[in-house]
Amino acid sequence: MNYLRTIALSLSLFLVGLVGPIQAQLQMNFYANTCPNAEKIVQDFVSNHISNAPSLAAALLRMHFHDCFVRGCDGSVLINSTSGNAERDATPNLTVRGFGFIEAIKTVLEAQCPGVVSCADIIALASRDAVIFTGGPSWSVPTGRRDGRISNASEALANIPPPTSNFTNLQTLFANQGLDLKDLVLLSGAHTIGVSHCSSFTNRLYNFTGRGDQDPALDSQYAANLKSRKCPSLNDNTTIVEMDPGSRKTFDLSYYQLLLKRRGLFQSDSALTTNPTTLSNINQILKGSVESFFSEFAKSMEKMGRINVKTGSAGVVRRQCSVANS
Repeated sequence: MNYLRTIALSLSLFLVGLVGPIQAQLQMNFYANTCPNAEKIVQDFVSNHISNAPSLAAALLRMHFHDCFVRGCDGSVLINSTSGNAERDATPNLTVRGFGFIEAIKTVLEAQCPGVVSCADIIALASRDAVIFTGGPSWSVPTGRRDGRISNASEALANIPPPTSNFTNLQTLFANQGLDLKDLVLLSGAHTIGVSHCSSFTNRLYNFTGRGDQDPALDSQYAANLKSRKCPSLNDNTTIVEMDPGSRKTFDLSYYQLLLKRRGLFQSDSALTTNPTTLSNINQILKGSVESFFSEFAKSMEKMGRINVKTGSAGVVRRQCSVANS
């Protein structure tokens, strides 16, 4: 009898252990009872402002990516530091835009539902909505993320894949976040919209191996055009260049077509063609329709949006996105 009681108790504890994490997971319409209009407020704000700044779609998508790759999707990329050592002070984030946009949405939400909607969820929702309003794919955004209070520049530098990444580095950094090679190829497809600064790729044009040479993996005609019309020197830190020339405002397959022509702007773009698995993934995408790409991209975005999220009693809801202890 005691043996049976022991089994029953063990089973009960096991089930309690299962129920806890399940209840704490992200869920669709998480704010339905606590802030019913939360998602519509975000959507309306994006809708009302994105037409004046359509380039924000790519910027917010990049912000979401950079946030999730450091300590999970917890809004820590938004935190300001008086000592200059927060995530946004790290080199990969110096050109990230949209901080004021997210803070403005947060202000509206705080007026409606004080202390309820997290900054992490605002990034996830706003980046999705901005992409939709510019004609890109939609994806499900379950909510319930909580905000972190720790933000370190060194962690951003260590975890965000730089544009100079080779394939091995990309594979490692994505695997560290639970993302596979298919996710790597699909999420890189976000480079179909937006721009980059010359400083992110001029080493490929002027000093690839430190001997004043050009990256042989870059199409020579494309490189010549970049040198003569876009980035005339290695030290150009201000000029911006389309990541998907001629199609930077359209979420389409053009980015992948350019990869096969050796016209990916970054070394990390070119690296996708150096591995048989990722090259095969690129060819499969190009054999399919744009709608098929949208569907697969959505799956990887949903997966990325769940990276190491803080839910339940973990984390906080910051009242001001840029202030750690607000």
